[in-house]
Amino acid sequence: MDKRDEGELLTRRFEEDRGHLRAVAYRMLGSLAEADDALQEAWLRADAAGIEGVDNLGGWLTTVVSRVCLNMLRSRDRRREDALDDLLRETEPDRPGRDPEEEALMADSVGVALLVVLDTLAPAERLAFVLHDMFAVPFEDIAPLLDRNAAAVRQLASRARRRVKGGATPAPSAAADLARRRVVVDAFLAATRGGDFAALVSLLHPDVVLHADRRVVPTPEPIVVAGGHTVARGAMAAMGRARFTGVVLVDGTVGLAMAPMGRLKLVLTFAVTDGLITGIEVIAEPERLASMRLDVLGGDRG
Repeated sequence: MDKRDEGELLTRRFEEDRGHLRAVAYRMLGSLAEADDALQEAWLRADAAGIEGVDNLGGWLTTVVSRVCLNMLRSRDRRREDALDDLLRETEPDRPGRDPEEEALMADSVGVALLVVLDTLAPAERLAFVLHDMFAVPFEDIAPLLDRNAAAVRQLASRARRRVKGGATPAPSAAADLARRRVVVDAFLAATRGGDFAALVSLLHPDVVLHADRRVVPTPEPIVVAGGHTVARGAMAAMGRARFTGVVLVDGTVGLAMAPMGRLKLVLTFAVTDGLITGIEVIAEPERLASMRLDVLGGDRG
């Protein structure tokens, strides 16, 4: 096969596999914008390298994309402190070249909670878990990407899996309480996303109190808002944020996490009594977010 034929084969196969490669990159990075950047970089690398001697072209392309994503994750770790405020701007509707609706749909399809937990993993752990557990890539094929042997990669994936699966299974009574709380929190998120003011009010106790820390708005002092209608109006103002919000276990109870571009921005916790929300706390202070344990709910672990 001459160079021209190789080039045509590579182009055709890359386009055929684009959906799969994008799915790998998205789960590695948590952001469609970054996933598409990774695919562009991977194409340039693959085209420059050529496919001479490549027996498994699909597997090789997955490896090229994964290596690009690993480099991006390591770079992100070195500059994490600048990320979050810029990320919100990346998801604004008027951002050139960005489709926030597609981003939100992809986050929903994978699970916001899972993306948040994946973002807590070290880059090597995330790569090992995503490739093996989500795409069935053998440990032996992942090992060269990380300069480790297959046994070491297996350990990385195992650590990541424990983190994704969270803590021990709750007792039946606790599980029933979590299920009841989830119904309420799911309904709160659905009403907020849908702009259904009446549904929101029906979920809130008339004397509900919302507390938000200084980083949420931001403001010089924490915010306290009381009353069902007042809290519901505030939730309506957050419809755009709700697109990137999902149900998550927060320190063992059901809450919400907002994670634009797959990175945690804020958390909402709820007090629920007799099926009504009596209290909401909105937390955005980095120190508090870092101290929380966030887990994927049992039915959302993929």
